[in-house]
Amino acid sequence: MIPPRAGLELDPSAVSERLRSPSPPVLVDVREDWEVQLAPMPGAVHIPLRELPARAPEELSASVETVVVCHHGIRSLQGALVLRGLGFSSAWSLRGGTDLWARTVDPSVRRY
Repeated sequence: MIPPRAGLELDPSAVSERLRSPSPPVLVDVREDWEVQLAPMPGAVHIPLRELPARAPEELSASVETVVVCHHGIRSLQGALVLRGLGFSSAWSLRGGTDLWARTVDPSVRRY
């Protein structure tokens, strides 16, 4: 098992719990278009990683907790760092990405 990167990653179970809270986080999927079409993450806003710095200030709110999602958690970690740099103090990366999410929380999300 890959240990979480302190202060930047949330385990799928923690994200699942937060999504059921009265003030759920916004999910931001930074994968490429073809990946989202192949295996969509329910409820996520799609902004490819390369577009995140330009689009986030206009399309997302820094005052809302944000969880960044990708396939295995590498790009989402980069995305969380980008958002933190833009003032999103509650930006997190989904540890293990959609792959770990599908294995531990929601098997309806397609693995690839």
